[in-house]
Amino acid sequence: MANGLPALPDIPLAQRTPLVEALLAVLRAYQDRIRELEETVQYLRDEIAILKGQKPRPQIAPSRLEQPAPRLPLAEGHKRPGSEKRPKNAQLTITQEIRIPFPDPPAGSVAKGYEEYIVQELVMRAETTRYLRERIVTADGQSLLAPLPADVLPGQHFGPNLISHILHQYHNNHVTQPLLQDELAQRGISISAGQINHILTEDKDVFHQEKAELLTAGLASARYIQADDTSARHQGKNGYCTQIGNEFFAYFASTDSKSRLNFLEVLRGAHRDYVINEVTLAYWRKYELSAELIASLAAGPTHFVDAAAWNARLHALDMSGARRLRITTEGALLGSLIAHGLPPDLMVLSDGAGQFNILVHAACWVHAERPLARMIPYNEEHRLEIERVRQQLWELYQDLKAYRQQAEPAQVPVLTARFEALCMQRTGYPSINNVLNDMREHQADLLRVLERPEVPLHNNASESDIRDYVKKRKISGSTRSDDGRRCRDTFASLKKTCRKLGIRFWDYLQDRVRGLGIVPRLADIVRQRGAESTAGKVEAVPT
Repeated sequence: MANGLPALPDIPLAQRTPLVEALLAVLRAYQDRIRELEETVQYLRDEIAILKGQKPRPQIAPSRLEQPAPRLPLAEGHKRPGSEKRPKNAQLTITQEIRIPFPDPPAGSVAKGYEEYIVQELVMRAETTRYLRERIVTADGQSLLAPLPADVLPGQHFGPNLISHILHQYHNNHVTQPLLQDELAQRGISISAGQINHILTEDKDVFHQEKAELLTAGLASARYIQADDTSARHQGKNGYCTQIGNEFFAYFASTDSKSRLNFLEVLRGAHRDYVINEVTLAYWRKYELSAELIASLAAGPTHFVDAAAWNARLHALDMSGARRLRITTEGALLGSLIAHGLPPDLMVLSDGAGQFNILVHAACWVHAERPLARMIPYNEEHRLEIERVRQQLWELYQDLKAYRQQAEPAQVPVLTARFEALCMQRTGYPSINNVLNDMREHQADLLRVLERPEVPLHNNASESDIRDYVKKRKISGSTRSDDGRRCRDTFASLKKTCRKLGIRFWDYLQDRVRGLGIVPRLADIVRQRGAESTAGKVEAVPT
């Protein structure tokens, strides 16, 4: 018995006639169907458990495709990498130095200098300053008030350190607003819930502008981008948050949809126009719009300033049908992106979701392998067959990783042939064959690394970025105001980008709140890193 199903009999090879093989195939197909129904029942049970406030079934462990490299035996006399002692205090900034002479030294003692002893301390205390500003009346009758010191923010009764602390605690440490108010009260700060909310969500145009710059700079300098999305309820309604980024930047945008139209609109940022160009026409042909319709659309204006102008054009052509309206609009949005400088050969790496399949698309190997990892075997033979196929897949995956580190053109046909052989084999189990067929259908997306070695084989980085957003959502719940949703996206983008660029988020907040401008614009650093990465890639290509 396997998962409640009777095991298929072990039939000797000599007795496996075509009729027997056909019957076994039928039985395995029924077992697949039963397994699918069991998974559906389990899903519904999990949903019911959640509604009852109970815990659902634990999640299955993640894929084993990304395993740490095995440790090689250490040579005699060598230490494990990373175990060498490093000067712990080398990176510390000494804020004060106190010399401690020896108290009451015995007669005849000789001083031999001082020995270093370092103590780190964190000073957190409430400070409330009352400024008494002198008022004068000039000879001509003007009433003037002495200006506040430069470190007092205009119109603010809270200092820059306190504001930075609130932003950092909420967006970086995921502390909720009630806990923030309680913490500050215990430290002697009198601040209302409304004032905390104001600091977190209002008058954040400086940060919103910098987030918008990130998308423009990131797309312009990117060799590839990764994309993912997750649920994000807003004002009691289901919504979605889309993540876009690579190794240099992260950008989050929450909307009410997760369609391809939505993804294209997120990509174009502040632009609102629609454009018909060669990329638009190619997109329409790819999705088989009629030649007459394409000719009608191309015969008129090719640039539309906003959605109203575009919809007026579609209405004038008496356009109807949800599919035709969607595809024509998607093509015009894609044309707008290209017209504003998006590279036509930009690689988009995703988990395989259809909304991200634009331009040059790459698929994630971890997601492609996941159905095999989650498959529940019926018997020992089925389990061994799953493990055999997964082992083949892992071996190919590791060789693709090696190719990505050192691309050799001679390996391209070899790796391609191995992929095709993997996917075209037949195992006798429809559940395994269906996974292999699906991989075969997405061969071009899964083997993008052979033409673009800089593109990762998996979408783990994007999922890691969005996981932090999910954590925030689970702690603080859904957003209630448009300002709150916008700020959650903005600070998630800025925090993740700072981490990727090696900038401490606290230093960034301090700089922007005080208006110092010492920390460079994040978009400028992203452009610089992107240019350096591209230059390094060009230099690495053998001549």
